[in-house]
Amino acid sequence: MSNLTTSGIERIAQTNWIVWGLEASLTVTDASVLNAAEEIVREVIAQVDAAGSRFRPDSELAKLQPELASGATVSSTLALLVAGALDAARWTDGAVDPTLGRDMDSLGYDRDLKEVKLRSGLKHPSASSVVVQVRTIGRAPGWERVKLTGRTLQMPQTLRLDLGATAKAIAADMAADRVAATLGTGVLVSLGGDIATAGPAPLGGWQVLVQDLAQDPWQQVGLAAGHAMATSSTQKRRWVQNGKEVHHILDPRFGTPVEPVWRSVTVAAPTCLQANAYSTAGIVRGFGAVDWFKAAGVAARFVDQQHRVVTTGGWPAPELGR
Repeated sequence: MSNLTTSGIERIAQTNWIVWGLEASLTVTDASVLNAAEEIVREVIAQVDAAGSRFRPDSELAKLQPELASGATVSSTLALLVAGALDAARWTDGAVDPTLGRDMDSLGYDRDLKEVKLRSGLKHPSASSVVVQVRTIGRAPGWERVKLTGRTLQMPQTLRLDLGATAKAIAADMAADRVAATLGTGVLVSLGGDIATAGPAPLGGWQVLVQDLAQDPWQQVGLAAGHAMATSSTQKRRWVQNGKEVHHILDPRFGTPVEPVWRSVTVAAPTCLQANAYSTAGIVRGFGAVDWFKAAGVAARFVDQQHRVVTTGGWPAPELGR
């Protein structure tokens, strides 16, 4: 994940809590508005969760599922979440597909990840034990069959949306923007390592420690005001399904876990949604992601299973020994 370091800045204040089974972190450059800023961030998270959660039977998305085949009018929040997910699919040529909800359910990821892990009994995941089901015949991209016109959403009944990853990134973007606009402070919001910033940054920029797990190589980088960062990992969201270890990043062509070529992929971008989309696509595309990112100018940091680091775009080269 990507963690914030704040040493030496006297006015900075930070708070942390757990949301969606992940660590949420809020940092502001004006300590006097920390409590008010946290209220705003929690409100945004609750708004996004109520609209697009796949795990809540009372979410707007769940309630509307039976109506989507014929088309249903959705709230502005759900429309925003679906539009962002479809943008991510377009940017990544379908490597990130929001229509994998049924595939996630079939793999046992049908509730909060903490509950999934408790049910599966997995305590010490290892990269070598992950089972990847290889299929030779792909299927039609589901995201191309999702139609959003204004606030009217329509898609085949056979599809189920999984907005989790992109919704988390959108929530980070929304929360950071709202805090800065409302309170006039510089702000960094991190939701499970998906980072969005808004307003003025501290002197020298936001200093972010990029490291997925404790045994992985680390790097501290500066994130400019108004920019974002996201890390996708094959190491953390793992559980056992039918006696086999699986992870949560799926190949949209087959609906099964991708080969874990990379331990993690971290991307810096103008928005957290963009960073999240490309970091996930980097995992999905495997070895081919590096050349694709270089051609597209995506600033990214790849860590492979041997803990070797590869960078693309404007990402700063790692220091030796890290």
